[in-house]
Amino acid sequence: MEQKKFYITTPIYYPSDKLHIGHTYCTVATDAMARYKRLAGYDVMFLTGTDEHGQKIETKAQEAGVTPKEFVDNIVEGDRGVKDLWKLMNISNDRFIRTTDDYHVSAVQRIFRKMYDKGDIYKGSYKGKYCTPCESFWTESQLKDGCCPDCGRPVVDAEEEAYFFRLSRYADRIRDLLENTDFLQPRSRVNEMVKNFIDPGLEDLCVSRTSFSWGIPVDFDPKHVVYVWVDALSNYITALGYENDRYGDYEKYWPAVHIVGKEIVRFHSIIWPAMLMSLGEPLPKHVFGHGWLLLDGGKMSKSKGNVVDPYILAEKFGVDALRFFLMRTFPFGSDGNFSNELLIQTINTDLANDLGNLVSRTTAMAGKYFGGTLPAGCKICAAPETFDTELREMACALRDAYERDMEAFAPHNALGEVFRVIQRANKYIDETAPWALAKNMEQNGARLAHVLYNLLEATRICGILLSPFMPGSCDKLFTQIGAPAESRTWDAAASWGVLPETASVTKGENLFPRIDMDKALEELSALEEAAKKAALPDIEVEPQLAEHVDFDTFCKCDFRAVKVKACEAVKKSAKLLRFTLDDGTGTDRQILSGVHAWYEPETLVGKTLVAIVNLPPRKMMGLESSGMLISAVHTEKGEECLHLIMVDDAIPAGAKLC
Repeated sequence: MEQKKFYITTPIYYPSDKLHIGHTYCTVATDAMARYKRLAGYDVMFLTGTDEHGQKIETKAQEAGVTPKEFVDNIVEGDRGVKDLWKLMNISNDRFIRTTDDYHVSAVQRIFRKMYDKGDIYKGSYKGKYCTPCESFWTESQLKDGCCPDCGRPVVDAEEEAYFFRLSRYADRIRDLLENTDFLQPRSRVNEMVKNFIDPGLEDLCVSRTSFSWGIPVDFDPKHVVYVWVDALSNYITALGYENDRYGDYEKYWPAVHIVGKEIVRFHSIIWPAMLMSLGEPLPKHVFGHGWLLLDGGKMSKSKGNVVDPYILAEKFGVDALRFFLMRTFPFGSDGNFSNELLIQTINTDLANDLGNLVSRTTAMAGKYFGGTLPAGCKICAAPETFDTELREMACALRDAYERDMEAFAPHNALGEVFRVIQRANKYIDETAPWALAKNMEQNGARLAHVLYNLLEATRICGILLSPFMPGSCDKLFTQIGAPAESRTWDAAASWGVLPETASVTKGENLFPRIDMDKALEELSALEEAAKKAALPDIEVEPQLAEHVDFDTFCKCDFRAVKVKACEAVKKSAKLLRFTLDDGTGTDRQILSGVHAWYEPETLVGKTLVAIVNLPPRKMMGLESSGMLISAVHTEKGEECLHLIMVDDAIPAGAKLC
């Protein structure tokens, strides 16, 4: 019989900075699902990767003084980068795609042309709101309090020639897909998509840009680059060889199950299936939008700096303990509040007290009472007690319950089922009191051996089903209880009595030592502080001037808050930007400033800056500049860095600074 196929993907992560615990959460969940499917006998393809194009990367690279490719190479391939993190977390991905890979670039160009030739992509002009951090276009009605509805940050006005995808053409089919199938899960995500995007009417989608160059060129119109979502979403099929000859297993593995964060469900459940409809390709099996890990009640964000470093946690508490915590603690479809205290509490309660205690006590007693090898015949008991039967029945029923939960994308529930058996096994120790039986080995030796066999067998079954979540620790568990390879399979998890009676049992190292909460939190705080200091750039600032300025002279400088109404590059100048400013007088003020090396003009529109407004006008590149914008300058790693002084937007134009 042909082996069943299963294709699963994470989103491809945006390498604008190091990844955090939220990205790790998604990838560990996907890895656990992939490992579960392999265990269950599937031929699995597991894909992850990085989404490396776009204006934000271009700007970040410019700020760092490197090329965009050098910037993303460092984040992805460098020390403690994306690939290092997935290696540390024991992620078992079969492929890793980068959207800068040559085969992906050429395939995306072909995909863009196919949709263009079909009439689903056309040239027009875009005018609307744009969120640079999210690389997303929005209509006025979609904004939330005038800001990006995804990240809550300010948007800017954008106008440029662009190609558009006829998303509106597929609105009815997308609605039917969402409302009448189980394509999008959990079901609550369907209501969000229909209410927020389908019901108001799907608008055609901007799919190219001309205001930056770091992207895949449209091959038949090279001044345009393919917009990030067409580029990024296509990775799921280009990584299998679609429209390229790098791989040849598209037909074998597609369609996929996509695991994504809820903030990008819109792109995966509306835009992506519409693209596939246009291409005439099968749709994904499922999109599952998991919740966020929240820190102090808010979403973790690289740009906000409120992130948790998975390297520190994994190195402090162990990779498997961290993997387990992420999957055990938070219902997968909902948001969860992360804290170091909760992590330590979970390790102590589930791993140290329950699982670790079961393995440690059982192997220790097998060694103490039988020298590590139980006698033949220990599987059978002529007159089993009620608690013998209960433990055996719970263990035998475990795999089916676990499978139902895993197939429903509920790994937290699957782990809950496993730990009910582990807790029952610990209770079984108290009920049978092996230490009391051991006082009369001649009379009770056979009974004691049977009790210990039952404990080893329950541990074996639980270990098999825990292995997708804690592969390294479960290998150690199997070694300690003497479980050979044939007793660690999916079929063996549904059968009682598979462990050989005379298995060699060894009390090895404690799998999960108990953690001193106060001491660990103190050490963790020190590690996090040291990491922050190590990450600080090599910064130099200008020495302060010794010469004093007369106070009356200083008071003659008129500092005012000014609002940026428009901003554009000055032709034939690499440095100058031309600002049109509201200074509160009712007449626009023009100031030229040499900040183009650090800012793109569209990112400054709407900002509130500080200017000296009573300097005499001066000509620059044939244009008059009436005043000076105030900025802070320092040297970082030998490169000059400049930051315009920005103040609270609540401050009105023309407000005097004093």
